[in-house]
Amino acid sequence: MLSQIKSSGLLGVNGVIVTVEIDISRGLPAYSLVGLPDAGIKESKDRVFSAIKNNGFKYPMERITVNLAPADLKKEGPAFDLAIALGILTASEQLTWDHPESFLVIGELSLSGEIRSVNGVLPMVLAAKEAGIANILVPFDNRHEAAVVQNVNVYPVKDFHEAVSFLKQELVIDPFMINRKTLLNVENSCHSIDFSDIRGQDLAKRGLEIAAAGAHNCLMSGPPGSGKTMLAKGFPSILPDLTLDEALEITKIHSISGLLKNNAIISQRPFRSPHHTISKVSLVGGGRIPKPGEVSLAHLGVLFLDELPEFQKSALEVLRQPIEDQEVTISRVNASLTFPASFTLITSMNPCPCGYLTDPAHECICTPQQIKNYQGKISGPLLDRLDIFVEIPSTTYDELQTKPKGESSSVIKKRVDAARERQNQRYQNLDIFYNAQLTPKLMEIYCKLGPAEENLMKNVYTKMKLSARGYHRILKLARTIADLDGSKTIQVNHLSEAIQYRGMNRLS
Repeated sequence: MLSQIKSSGLLGVNGVIVTVEIDISRGLPAYSLVGLPDAGIKESKDRVFSAIKNNGFKYPMERITVNLAPADLKKEGPAFDLAIALGILTASEQLTWDHPESFLVIGELSLSGEIRSVNGVLPMVLAAKEAGIANILVPFDNRHEAAVVQNVNVYPVKDFHEAVSFLKQELVIDPFMINRKTLLNVENSCHSIDFSDIRGQDLAKRGLEIAAAGAHNCLMSGPPGSGKTMLAKGFPSILPDLTLDEALEITKIHSISGLLKNNAIISQRPFRSPHHTISKVSLVGGGRIPKPGEVSLAHLGVLFLDELPEFQKSALEVLRQPIEDQEVTISRVNASLTFPASFTLITSMNPCPCGYLTDPAHECICTPQQIKNYQGKISGPLLDRLDIFVEIPSTTYDELQTKPKGESSSVIKKRVDAARERQNQRYQNLDIFYNAQLTPKLMEIYCKLGPAEENLMKNVYTKMKLSARGYHRILKLARTIADLDGSKTIQVNHLSEAIQYRGMNRLS
């Protein structure tokens, strides 16, 4: 007898509906699994056998053929275990249930029949919704993640016997539901560092405010202990709150990576800070089975690279394409996978190997050649993709003890939110969301300069030996500063401030 059960696999960050076909025919006992399964799925034979036997059912001693369709798609992971086991019971007439085609079945089986959580449930359920599948059978521990999707019935099950009893209608399980309105109710207090906790560094705070308002990339340079890392860690506290659609997009990426905490939705913008020993594959993604890298895990959030020159040069160079395209494409023999990578890059570095080149309180012991070699670890093309350069001075005793606290993150965030709202209104009919995404063609419309501004930019272009990309990034920066100022047009003072942050770059 033949049975068909709907399940789901993953292709990049998206779910793909997979039909699990089970055929049981007469012959010597055998188990054949086809449809491009990986090693993890092939091992499901033993898990399924034990789960069926240990829950009081009979494993058919006949010829069993399992096909995972479509056959040209590589299938990975243990998420098909439950579907295969239910399909075997259905094909052997031990299980009869109404409308199996209306169910999506996901879950890994233990030898005892316990249904364990799997990665990527959210994109799988979204794929089921798009395919018109209304009922979802998921592991109990994945219930919150699955219930985020509207207009589907999520039935969480703890073990194989419970799943069979539910499908036989011997057990009633109510659809699991959550209140979507409360998913993103996160207080600002959850941020560990507030900008008011950082004494001084007003220029750096202003630079980060501009970076947050327009999603601009930033490099901070200064001596050890000047507050670069603390400023970077406080940066998420001034970023706009996530929308529900953004939260779902981030959660999908973290779900397939197995990084969801308590299987809940990601309600804050991610802040990723990889160690400088990270490989280029871990940074941008890849591997034999392509997985998202740090640039994708930082999608719609912040990627912080501390001590930038200490990173492998090959790792830094592969950042150039994701910064421009805001996505990463990984090609393999079977398929090309694209992972989103729209992040704000915040970097920090010491100005020299000893760190004290710009610190008047300490003597720099580095030779000019050492300084040149150290700064030369960061290529010109990468620096050209950074918008804001800020020199962080060391903090004096008076600033630490007597200077009053600065503005809180909540005050700065209100200005950032207002600037982002202006950008949302301006670009509402376009495929961009903030100023950093402006193309040269769109800049001709939204970054027009008056005669005085044109004259200033002409002089700066020649004096600073700007590239075309550097010129465009100054205009984008000026557009963001104008938005923070509530101005519809770019004025000389906006342009001057943008040039100031670009002019601090002593490395290029």
